[in-house]
Amino acid sequence: MKKKITLFLLLTLSILSACSNNTNEVKDSPLYDGEKLTIGVVGKIPKVREQNIVFKNIELKDLSQKNLASKYNAVFITKEHLSEAANAPYAKIYKNSGIPFFFIESKKSFVPFINEDINYKEFPDSAGEYASGYYQSGDSGQSWGFGLFNDTVNEVNIEDVFSRIFKTIESVNNQK
Repeated sequence: MKKKITLFLLLTLSILSACSNNTNEVKDSPLYDGEKLTIGVVGKIPKVREQNIVFKNIELKDLSQKNLASKYNAVFITKEHLSEAANAPYAKIYKNSGIPFFFIESKKSFVPFINEDINYKEFPDSAGEYASGYYQSGDSGQSWGFGLFNDTVNEVNIEDVFSRIFKTIESVNNQK
């Protein structure tokens, strides 16, 4: 009888611990529910929760197209392309394209991407950011930093970052 009670208690504790809230995940993160967005992605297309987002793979060389803003609401550049994307010729594109750019998993902020004189690898890391963004209209620029909840890298927190980025893109579109 004691074995059954002990087994029952262990089983109950296991179930309760499995159901406990993960304190390193954002809770009740709202989905982006705005208009459909088309986003060019240099690198791997991210996994997101939203159905109203269309991703299209592009290459860095495609950023020099004159009509970038007519095709995309924004461009994401992922981790494996960040160093190359910070090369001097691209800085003018980020400033003059008329759409926001987001540097996914960059620990360097947006600065080495828009300043032609800064070396990406030598630029210091920015604490707490999973992604950074930059948009310039005329002479004024806007930048954003997006951190993960409790600085914890997991699927839920990453999806939350993307939802917040989509809302930022919508906000930029509404300003135009």
